[in-house]
Amino acid sequence: MEKEKEKEKENPLYWKQLMVNFLVRNHSDELRSIVSSPDLNLHFPLFVDLAELMDHHPLTFQLLFYKPKTYLPLFDEASLWAHVLLLNDMADDKKGGEKKFIHVRINIGGSPLECPCPVNFPSIGRVRVQHHGILLTLKGIVIRSGAIKMHEGERMYMCQKCKNSFPVYPEVEARNSISLPSICPIQGFKPCGGTKFQYVENTIVCHDYQEIKIQESTQVLGVGAIPRSILVILKDDLVDVVKAGDDVIVTGVLTAKWSPELKDVRCDLDPVFIANTIRRINELKSEINTLHDTVIKFKQFWAHFKDSPLKGRNAILRAICPQVFGLFTVKLAVALTLIGGVQHVDATGTRVRGESHLLLVGDPGTGKSQFLKFAAKLSNRSVITTGLGSTSAGLTVTAVKDGGEWMLEAGALVLADGGLCCIDEFDSMREHDRATIHEAMEQQTISVAKAGLVTTLSSRTTVFGATNPKGQYDPDQPLSVNTTLSGPLLSRFDIVLVLLDTKNPDWDAVVSSHILSEAELDSTTNDEDLVNSWPLPTLKRYIQYVKEHFRPVLTREAEIVISSYYQLQRKSATHNAARTTVRMLESLIRLAQAHARLMFRNEVTRLDAITAILCIESSMTTSAIVDCIGNALHSNFTDNPDQEYAKQERLILEKLESIDDFPDMNE
Repeated sequence: MEKEKEKEKENPLYWKQLMVNFLVRNHSDELRSIVSSPDLNLHFPLFVDLAELMDHHPLTFQLLFYKPKTYLPLFDEASLWAHVLLLNDMADDKKGGEKKFIHVRINIGGSPLECPCPVNFPSIGRVRVQHHGILLTLKGIVIRSGAIKMHEGERMYMCQKCKNSFPVYPEVEARNSISLPSICPIQGFKPCGGTKFQYVENTIVCHDYQEIKIQESTQVLGVGAIPRSILVILKDDLVDVVKAGDDVIVTGVLTAKWSPELKDVRCDLDPVFIANTIRRINELKSEINTLHDTVIKFKQFWAHFKDSPLKGRNAILRAICPQVFGLFTVKLAVALTLIGGVQHVDATGTRVRGESHLLLVGDPGTGKSQFLKFAAKLSNRSVITTGLGSTSAGLTVTAVKDGGEWMLEAGALVLADGGLCCIDEFDSMREHDRATIHEAMEQQTISVAKAGLVTTLSSRTTVFGATNPKGQYDPDQPLSVNTTLSGPLLSRFDIVLVLLDTKNPDWDAVVSSHILSEAELDSTTNDEDLVNSWPLPTLKRYIQYVKEHFRPVLTREAEIVISSYYQLQRKSATHNAARTTVRMLESLIRLAQAHARLMFRNEVTRLDAITAILCIESSMTTSAIVDCIGNALHSNFTDNPDQEYAKQERLILEKLESIDDFPDMNE
């Protein structure tokens, strides 16, 4: 009896019937919606939760995991059987006809396969021969997306001896070529043993076919490690779901195919991943889980500094690039740039970006690259590159020919979508990038029309650039002359800070003593008290938390200050009039919102508006109205920031009082 049961389980029909029962019992609603569709030739996806299958049929779950090449096609056939059963039970007016293609798409969410593991969820660089043939999940970013093609998926042949027909499928290993069997595969009571076959006309079944290439994230790699990539094959309903720059999680089967035959080149097997399910995770960029205890610590920190909030803010700013002494203005600008403002979409669908952009222009040795690298560590997703050191795709996107086919290759700005793009030597960009980066920084899209490929890619990226001045910096000349960057490109940056290494004996003495004392002290402190220190992981969690949970709204008082300052700049603008446009007003709003987030608030107050004005005043692209900033390189943290702020606020309000109808802010 047991032998008969074991023999029955070896029959594919047994497992197909189990799958049919499971689908009818648990997915009847989805199948009914498929049945009611009038189009008979569409490829319909049917999503099955692996966790649900594991609860109902653990053995089927194991077979799917270890033998997906055999049992995934069985699942597709079972879905067709199940939909026919439901079709017969439905009323005639609700029937849409019998469908030809239903594909079961496996969702690993909630199952043990969801957790990253070297066996079933390795990084792309850790894919090995042991992963061949099992149900595998990979995570990466799409760096290339090919054109959608028509792919022959099946054709029928008839044995000339027994006159029975059988399907033949292309082999991925043989570059999708079709090989006929040596003898007739029809297994009856007595195999016929025929060796001659004839193609049955009009039996070719075609599928949509697309190849993409995904690359592992550089955030999880160590120093010196090269990010690896793998070719992914998408079919039917999966094509055209993702584009270059998208973060994806792909579940499927690892196989291989022979590389093209070239003269004097060894022919190898290249790994290929055939996708069963692909899911975009662009909306789930935040991989940092902020625990409830950590949020309580944040609230306790601000409760401690309730009477002197600027001291609390400065305690956070000191943790930004702590190896660099002073540079208060730069650290404040970095924090506001990383946090960013609130994106605004009006009734017509026009989107005003919330991301801020920062450019550091300075003499060699002023710490620009240090800030770039530290900012990349604070961002959840970041790409560091140089103007000339980027790939063939440059900073934006390019069309490349791969295997005789044109494909789009994403550049740094697309790969950093939703994160931070740090560009060192910003003035050494290619001419191609200079022409397209304007759209990427302001509209946050990149329009492509190359080699017949016309599309628009997302680049919702914060740009942090650094560059050296052209020769000796001349304060009497505009910034575009000193940096060789055009005025329209400079206007895209919310803050442009110039770090001039001028002679200052007092500053040199303070910096030298700080560097010498740092060399003597042990910097490996693990103080968990946020009042005294902010470790890098905590600071990263704080920035991510305030970005996700705070959407500050301008108060009436803040609106008056920002509007009056903008009017004053417009009145005094001369050769910098191109910079003093609505773009500067948007920058003021973004910086004020970012400062409110930094201060752990949902309301933009006068303090935030004044701080945003001070940042704009520090920027050398505008004519300074309030001369109270000084050299950004020599700006230091004060012992009493609230008192210093009160003095700066008084100076700014005195200047703004020259605007008509400006109210008395001291009332």
